[in-house]
Amino acid sequence: MAILSCGGKESNQSSTSEARSATDSLLLHPEEMKYLKNIRQITFGGNNAEAYWSFDDRFLVFQSDYKEWGVNCDQIFVTDWRNDDLKNNKPTMVSTGLGRTTCSYFLPGNQTIVYGSTHLGDEACPPTPERRADGKYVWPIYPSFDIFTADPDGNIISQLTNEPGYDAEATVSPKGDKIVFTSMRTGDLELFTMNIDGSDVKQITNELGYDGGAFFSPDGSKLIFRSSRPKTEEEIKEYKDLLAQGLVMPTDMELYICNADGSDLRKLTDLGQANWAPFFHPSGEKIIFASNHTATRGFPFNLYMINIDGTGLTRITRDETFDAFPVFSNDGKYIVFSSNRNNGGTRDTNLFVAEWIGG
Repeated sequence: MAILSCGGKESNQSSTSEARSATDSLLLHPEEMKYLKNIRQITFGGNNAEAYWSFDDRFLVFQSDYKEWGVNCDQIFVTDWRNDDLKNNKPTMVSTGLGRTTCSYFLPGNQTIVYGSTHLGDEACPPTPERRADGKYVWPIYPSFDIFTADPDGNIISQLTNEPGYDAEATVSPKGDKIVFTSMRTGDLELFTMNIDGSDVKQITNELGYDGGAFFSPDGSKLIFRSSRPKTEEEIKEYKDLLAQGLVMPTDMELYICNADGSDLRKLTDLGQANWAPFFHPSGEKIIFASNHTATRGFPFNLYMINIDGTGLTRITRDETFDAFPVFSNDGKYIVFSSNRNNGGTRDTNLFVAEWIGG
């Protein structure tokens, strides 16, 4: 800013533009530049995912298992993404450092974080599922997950859920009045909503299958979520058997959309394989999501966009490994996502922020 104020405005803008183009050419595939520009890598090690914006877009809250930050499994961190240098500095941890955490989100005012944690069940990290003899990929559904709120210093303010079994995957309406989450309290993985203080809990879905990863539309009137809906006798048995073991198999999921009270539920995608991590475009008329529906080996995962009437499927990213968890900033100018790109051949998954120019 000091240089710009000293009269070299035109030449410095040109220089900055060239520098940004060089970064884009390093981190973006040519086809992606129709939708993204001025990309910036935020994290540089470990598995970093589910990054969500504060209501004023100044901060990102995310989960990470980066051992260099002194954690053994996912914990919740906050970063001032424009100014923090996470390559050389550890961000602020706002979870307890105990148990395993997931799915954090800002509440209005930036002074409160909501997230899921297993720490009341055990202060140690819960065990990860062993590799299965049948080779099938599964996710653990830890019954000790409950939903908490915390202040910016990591002090727990309140416990919002206290039912037996899994309660997690909480996200907040842009209106700031409601939380949607996934719970096992009925014996199946269903969506529920509640007020931000944990009151007025209402069940939203009630069909057999894993309903999760839900987000509100910008005006708070709709929900988008991922679901595995077993139909055949064999599929139903497999789903129930895994669920009894605290597991789900996320390799066959489609996107569903409904009103915030659960009415007008309909299937949005029918692409096959795993379609998940959906999020509303700021217009409320489109959904961005991750999918491997074109893959023959289970990967790559890339980002796609689709209209809320199911038309206009468009591919956004072109990476050969993994892009997921896309989230638009509240002002619609930026997108944050997780990717395996630029990880030096490791398995690290890092956060990237880019300007959104895709309309």
